[in-house]
Amino acid sequence: MKKLITLLLTLTMVVGLLAGCGQTATPAESGKPTASSEPSASPNENPGTKDVSDLKLGFILGSREHAFYCSIEDGINAAAKDMGFEAVVLESDLDGAIASERIETLTVDGCDAISLSVNDPTGCTPAIEAADAEGVPMFAFDCTSSETDVIKCFVGTNNKQGGVVGGQATIKYLEDHGLTNGATIGIIGYPEPQSCIDREEGWYSVVNEYKDKYKLNIVNIGNYKGDASTAESLMNDALTQYPDMAVIFTVGDPACVGALAAIKAAGASTVMIGFDANPEAHEAILDPENGKIWIADVAQDPYKIGYSIAEQMVKYLTTGKVDQQTILIDPYLVDASNAKAK
Repeated sequence: MKKLITLLLTLTMVVGLLAGCGQTATPAESGKPTASSEPSASPNENPGTKDVSDLKLGFILGSREHAFYCSIEDGINAAAKDMGFEAVVLESDLDGAIASERIETLTVDGCDAISLSVNDPTGCTPAIEAADAEGVPMFAFDCTSSETDVIKCFVGTNNKQGGVVGGQATIKYLEDHGLTNGATIGIIGYPEPQSCIDREEGWYSVVNEYKDKYKLNIVNIGNYKGDASTAESLMNDALTQYPDMAVIFTVGDPACVGALAAIKAAGASTVMIGFDANPEAHEAILDPENGKIWIADVAQDPYKIGYSIAEQMVKYLTTGKVDQQTILIDPYLVDASNAKAK
């Protein structure tokens, strides 16, 4: 009898051990992590759980060759110093493929959130969505993408209103100089970044209202692709065809830099209104000779853009909210009356 009891107890212990191994093995066999191996929640899943001093934020500028983006970087770095987070700032060279690589780099580097200037929406939107799927909240500044809805907040210039300001300045110049009967006016565009598309639309919305009234000849000079030398070549061709062109509007200051060289070389009487109001614009407007050509510029506040997008990223990661999904900063016109010397 004792032997039978001992045998039954032994069998019971073996079955119990086997059952325990089976329960422990089930999650591993099914691919499910055990409680001790579960990954920690990502910022995207649980925003509002981070301390500012623990944050690492990634930023991707368009290009440091543009003073505008350098000023945005100044704003980002000032925010990092004031608020106490770590800022990692890269640039994309205005190239969607490079921007995508930078997003991947910052994601692997452990950034809690990433913000970028979406200069090429088609090229980098897939990378933006991939990072979001990895649990990295995505933000945008200066240029954004209408091809995705994962961007938590966009901070930039009210670019369409800026184009309106440029259009109003164009018409005012014509009126002030008696050029309201058949004048030729032109625009140098960059129809890839949404910001520049908006500027162009704003400008056209004004000048088209006066097209019939003043018998305007409105010329699209071409896409300068963010490159001053391309703008110079486009302007050379335009002045060959339209030597009496009265005014041009450009969607970015690098276009004005190139166009200025072409206008001076041709000895043309064309004047320019730019967009960005970078330091070279202020300098040119105040210059006794260049100011006769580069007469005005639509000013942005890139420092405020950089500082503000950093603030919104921190707010989202520490509270789970942003102030607004879209924050637009109104531009204004700079001319000889308010341009600032260095």
